[in-house]
Amino acid sequence: MADDVVITGYGVFTAFGFGADAVRTGVFGGGDPFRPVERFDTSRFRTDRAAVYSGDGVPGVTIVPGETPAQAPVLRACAAAALEMAGHDGAGAPFLLGSAGDRRADPGFWRTPGAEPPLDSLPGRLADRIAEDLGLATPRLAFVNACIASTTAIITGAQLVRTGQARAAVCAGVHVVSQDIFAKFDSGQALSTDGAVRPFSLGRTGLLHGDGAAALVLESATSAATRGARVLARLTGWGMAADAHHVVRPHPDGAGLAAAARAALVMAGRDPSSVDYVNAHGTGTTFNDAAESRGLREVFGPGVVVSSTKSTTGHLLEATGAVEAVITLLALADGVVPPTMGFLEPDPECDVDCVPNTARQADIEVAVSLNAAFGGANAALVLERAS
Repeated sequence: MADDVVITGYGVFTAFGFGADAVRTGVFGGGDPFRPVERFDTSRFRTDRAAVYSGDGVPGVTIVPGETPAQAPVLRACAAAALEMAGHDGAGAPFLLGSAGDRRADPGFWRTPGAEPPLDSLPGRLADRIAEDLGLATPRLAFVNACIASTTAIITGAQLVRTGQARAAVCAGVHVVSQDIFAKFDSGQALSTDGAVRPFSLGRTGLLHGDGAAALVLESATSAATRGARVLARLTGWGMAADAHHVVRPHPDGAGLAAAARAALVMAGRDPSSVDYVNAHGTGTTFNDAAESRGLREVFGPGVVVSSTKSTTGHLLEATGAVEAVITLLALADGVVPPTMGFLEPDPECDVDCVPNTARQADIEVAVSLNAAFGGANAALVLERAS
């Protein structure tokens, strides 16, 4: 018999720092993390900006000025914090990770004939390493399906818990701004040229990358009750869809995101009118925001409250779904809709209430987090406030 899935712990890292308070101050407070990147030479690129972390407040992580941080220590810190918050020792819990692997050595690897790739550049190796360090169980899986990778990890973990294959699962995602990925997005002219990310706004010029990682402990409601664990939120529905419209552009009507959202709502047993907030994918690119707006209106109607937290975190690529799930959880818990920063003026193609530039107090019981990726991949999560 299917069991309810709840969230009992999380750890989160963004360019604003480590932990929930950094998210509240930076994301909900509308901070601006975008600064010149000093980890690699940006002189050949259209922009030098990203949401990069430069402090020293992450447990077990040393940030060396001018160097790209390693993924493993950041990821380990988030997963350890999630387990500690949940009061769980990790025994019996599989580890599901969204990551493209640690990219720091890639430029040197491609220039060196006969070189062996560093082990942490292999996503599966990274997942196994963190799981081994923390005493987690199997399966240990890494998902590499771009910007829905950690959403896929969450969905896979939730399905394992819901069907009784695991009583708990640790689901995570990590991305650290690195030269090779930055260069690829720059060559595709996807990066913002004015130093800001302006989702749903007229005058938006593109996305910017960001450092980010998050881990969540998903648990069966029965297990959480037996342990006396505090339930932070309920994960009641999830959905995935592939529109296969284009290699990189979304379906112009947002059909894939709409299909994923509908599937998640059906699983949750929720009518679209019951949704109080949608954390949109909202990349700040011309095609994504217009298409997503059409899909949002199609599913939720014209009055839905939406925001894009990529306007403050930057685009976290494989880590996006996990970090935005934590942000959505905090919106439920605090009764605050995070703002869409950088907004200049309305775009007729993006006719949604995107909470421009200032957070908004709200009674949020049901929220949806949406993510999309190249190739027409789409995913949605329904989170509900803990009762």
